[in-house]
Amino acid sequence: MSKRGKAYLVGAGPGDPGLITVKGLQCIREADVVIYDRLVHKRLLENVRADAELIYVGKDPGRHEIPQERISALIVQKAMEAKTVTRLKGGDPFVFGRGGEEAEILAEAGIPFEIVPGVTSAVAVPAYAGIPITHRDHTSSFAVITGRESSTKPDSSIDWEKVSSGAGTLVVLMGVKNMPSIVEQLLAHGRDPQTPVALISWGTLPTQRTLVGTLANIVEKIREADFHPPAVAVIGDVVSLRHRLRWFDNRPLFGKRVLVTRSRDQASTLSQLLEQFGAEPLELPSIEFRPPVDDGPLKAAISNLASYDWVIFTSANGVKFFISALDELGLDTRAIGMAKICAIGPATAAELRRNRLRPDYVPTKFVAEALAEGLASLGVAGKRILLPRAQDAREVIVTELQRAGAQVDEVTAYRTVQPPGLEENVRRVLLKVKIDIVTFTSSSTARNVIATLRKHAGEEETRTFLAGATIACIGPITADTVRDLGVRVDIVASEYTIQGLVDAIVKHFQTTTVGV
Repeated sequence: MSKRGKAYLVGAGPGDPGLITVKGLQCIREADVVIYDRLVHKRLLENVRADAELIYVGKDPGRHEIPQERISALIVQKAMEAKTVTRLKGGDPFVFGRGGEEAEILAEAGIPFEIVPGVTSAVAVPAYAGIPITHRDHTSSFAVITGRESSTKPDSSIDWEKVSSGAGTLVVLMGVKNMPSIVEQLLAHGRDPQTPVALISWGTLPTQRTLVGTLANIVEKIREADFHPPAVAVIGDVVSLRHRLRWFDNRPLFGKRVLVTRSRDQASTLSQLLEQFGAEPLELPSIEFRPPVDDGPLKAAISNLASYDWVIFTSANGVKFFISALDELGLDTRAIGMAKICAIGPATAAELRRNRLRPDYVPTKFVAEALAEGLASLGVAGKRILLPRAQDAREVIVTELQRAGAQVDEVTAYRTVQPPGLEENVRRVLLKVKIDIVTFTSSSTARNVIATLRKHAGEEETRTFLAGATIACIGPITADTVRDLGVRVDIVASEYTIQGLVDAIVKHFQTTTVGV
């Protein structure tokens, strides 16, 4: 008897990747094969093992990429190959997700399977629109029905008479196309024409859109608003609570698409902060950090650390590459000995602490000028200072410390390069979507992005693209670089950190909104 694998029918939730269950995420990470639908957030797929097989069986409204029968057969086939299969479906697999059909076929084939429920859009999407589907002052019952089934067909499985009067709140999934006939049936069976109705498209995502009306006018509003699926409809008095309870789509950056230009391994921190305020980050890594072409000077300086009075770090990346070189030499942080440590700002200081190093000095302003001035005031005349930092960095620190009488040994700890995929991503993605906010977190990110835009789009289109967006810079040095490149700057963070940048963006848009 051949060995068989196992299948997991997993609900991916309504859209927001944060709403996946703990077990659902575990199934994604452990699968040999992941078979997924159109509405599964791409960020969930980043958890798939590198050696796993990823199969898209997307279903668009009115057009199925792969018939359901073939999808079910595919799950069986992969499990029969002794593989662990995760069938990843939007929402909950047993709420109009055809999970029951797939489970039946697995049972018939004798393949072990488990059901991993997901957060259903029937509950989550109204919640993200500020609509509780039950409320003790409004209703204690609700019903969920499919909107895909025509309400006029003679063999409809929906008892409209009971549905209309039997539930306080009615939630309709996938019902935009059939809303005229759904409204007709509800009115014909006694529902009040003034019953509130809300349609929520792309619920739980930054593109969420909510349309509110009544049974009497919602069809006309759908037509006027050019409203499209996927959407969830909520029908009942609870819709009236939205104006007080909405929380998701009234955040200061809601619906703003923000270009994140940091390196790939650092972009997530900025993206997550932006998402907390409702933004939709679009990551375009524009720099990579690599070791120096010749690491001899860095390793020679590290081997002679005992001779230094100060070691200055001007970035978290400088700390990382310094620690990596220490490790390659068979040393650890004890090699720093009695030397004092300076960090240019809180992010650099935090990276030092992660490596069991505590900075002795952090300036109040996180730029080279403030660092050099602060150290000079501490008395560095005659002191020997090691400065491991990026190749081709600004000379301010070296010049000012030498003027204060210090001996400064500047060594390259790392270099920044343009990632190989930047030009392709600009052509394929950036010039095809509308960007509301462009963030620059260093002079290098600004130079690489703007130069690449000009190369592939031309000067006029680049100017138009940037003119249509709000330009936000992490600090004055980056802002000066952007201006030198002929681009205006709208926002400059007063605290030169990622958190400071996000705070400045939020403040800008809150002020703009109030002004309107």
